[in-house]
Amino acid sequence: MRKLEARFAELSRRGERALIPYVTAGHPSRESLIPLLVALQRAGADAIEVGVPFSDPVADGPVIQKASYEALANGASLAWVLAEVARARAASVSVPIVLMGYSNPFLAFGLDRLAATAVQAGIDGLIVPDLPTDCADPWLEALAAHGLGVAFIAAPTTSPVRLRVAGSKGSGFVYCASVNGVTGVRERVADGLDAVIDRIRAATALPVAVGFGIATSAHVRQVTRCADGAIVGSAILRLLDATPAPARLAAVEGFVRELKDATRG
Repeated sequence: MRKLEARFAELSRRGERALIPYVTAGHPSRESLIPLLVALQRAGADAIEVGVPFSDPVADGPVIQKASYEALANGASLAWVLAEVARARAASVSVPIVLMGYSNPFLAFGLDRLAATAVQAGIDGLIVPDLPTDCADPWLEALAAHGLGVAFIAAPTTSPVRLRVAGSKGSGFVYCASVNGVTGVRERVADGLDAVIDRIRAATALPVAVGFGIATSAHVRQVTRCADGAIVGSAILRLLDATPAPARLAAVEGFVRELKDATRG
């Protein structure tokens, strides 16, 4: 996660916050991932979260679930995602890329093989929503051998003890879920988010990026007044679904550029 940590530090020096868009690999098509990554980088994304499709995405709401099922139907797999990221790196995508996926596909692939292949592909770190911190040590050992780490998710109800563990075992940033429950577009930012971020900051010096329900530039502006970054996923996937194929890249690039502008104060 060194590249990502360096990016957060650079943004902090500039008085700016990070925008981290999320896309599901293989949605809306297998051919779309690399052009999407290029467009997101061009729009100003500070890092990109690439989702590995899975048949039981328990932390995700209807929009990402649908994208995941469609990606699986399109033939997307973990091995294919890693190969596509490697191709994206060769196509000049240089921003940090964080691989988001559930534990079953990663375990089936093999942790040592995953770590080695991910590094070769240009992955900078992982998010594993269903990996508890007290089960993470074998993962962290395998990943650390290749210079990788995990960013853990903290919910509004996560205890101070678990926040400290997430901070000490995690790297890159802490993923602050703005609400208990699943991902998805919401009308407004959850009440009490400032207090949740304060509790995370009291437990760790890692940067804090907020996701789950962040859908508009106004949301991004609001959360980055107190957090170090904003993660936007479902709103981007919904835009992809709603836009005719020839106009998708331009629509996403324009939307993400607006979101990024909101991180600049």
